[in-house]
Amino acid sequence: MSVSVEPTSVEPSQNHSAPANTGGAGSAGSGGSAPGTEAAQALRPHAEQAFAAELAALAAQDDRPRPARWKLSPWAVATYLLGGALPDGTVITPKYVGPRRIVEVAVTTLATDRALLLLGVPGTAKTWVSEHLAAAVSGDSTLLVQGTAGTPEEAIRYGWNYARLLAHGPSRDALVPSPVMRAMAQGMTARVEELTRIPADVQDTLITILSEKTLPIPELGEEVQAVRGFNLIATANDRDRGVNDLSSALRRRFNTVVLPLPETPEAEVDIVSRRVDQIGRSLDLPAAPDGIDEIRRVVTVFRELRDGVTTDGRTKLKSPSGTLSTAEAISVVTNGLALAAHFGDGVLRAGDVAAGILGAVVRDPAADRVVWQEYLETVVRERDGWKDFYRACREVTA
Repeated sequence: MSVSVEPTSVEPSQNHSAPANTGGAGSAGSGGSAPGTEAAQALRPHAEQAFAAELAALAAQDDRPRPARWKLSPWAVATYLLGGALPDGTVITPKYVGPRRIVEVAVTTLATDRALLLLGVPGTAKTWVSEHLAAAVSGDSTLLVQGTAGTPEEAIRYGWNYARLLAHGPSRDALVPSPVMRAMAQGMTARVEELTRIPADVQDTLITILSEKTLPIPELGEEVQAVRGFNLIATANDRDRGVNDLSSALRRRFNTVVLPLPETPEAEVDIVSRRVDQIGRSLDLPAAPDGIDEIRRVVTVFRELRDGVTTDGRTKLKSPSGTLSTAEAISVVTNGLALAAHFGDGVLRAGDVAAGILGAVVRDPAADRVVWQEYLETVVRERDGWKDFYRACREVTA
């Protein structure tokens, strides 16, 4: 016997959805459409709210075949992520800056019976891409399971309203569906963040869901069968290898797409600039005039320390223990913008980003401080036009 799952059956205390992060390498966007009243009050509106006008414009002009229950065709989903201009002149802002083929493979995977695994180092916009894919495909990015070391099996399968369970025993009314179960019943896209953070035995509850497209409920003698349109996007940090590696059986159920770091400094500067502008406007921070110079310096520092060599290739460098991702660069610049707005003259300067860079680089007080000081004295100090940056960094380091 199969069982349907209605959205109204979810108990608030059992809803495992959570907002996604602010995006990393590859993430882009310039604010999107004006959200509704409720979304306007949210600190961080969901993608389908923030970019509702773009999604509606794409849907109105999208005459290509759509898979069952998809809001847009695969072509329109890729256009939504990568940006472009529609025939009526509507401009779709890019949400991801990176190789087009990566996005095309990811979108195509969701149109098949295989789940999608987005893999990459921290800060490569895995969560950002996952959210926007779900928003474009299903119109709802909130069917989310956040993976942690404490994620229980119920977060992926289902739980129980224990008051009803104790009063009446196992019943349909006492069942609390997980976001994955709801997505199966409604033919939508579910998301699982940080899959490798989840204990291995809990991870493997996905095997039957992804292979048989069914979720048994033995307590009721029933099952939920996935309807057409259902699929799942998982993200995993490849720095977490060895924490809770995926079993070979589970990995075979996924098509893996690796999201790379930005190939060029210019691409990374563009990504950081776009995201800082978007976040700044959501926080009512004034635009930072001439801030591009400081953004370029932050990106240069992060890339050189991350790659272990200066941009010109002449000096080998030691790399710190942290990842120094694009997402961290966005955070450093956003914090610097807030400092400039609230405690400065509104112009983003070296002193506004210096402390943030120090906090991002020096994670291990012993080893990383030596790496940072060596970089300051051998690279920053000798670089033309960086004297103000050197002085600001020396001041916060001391």
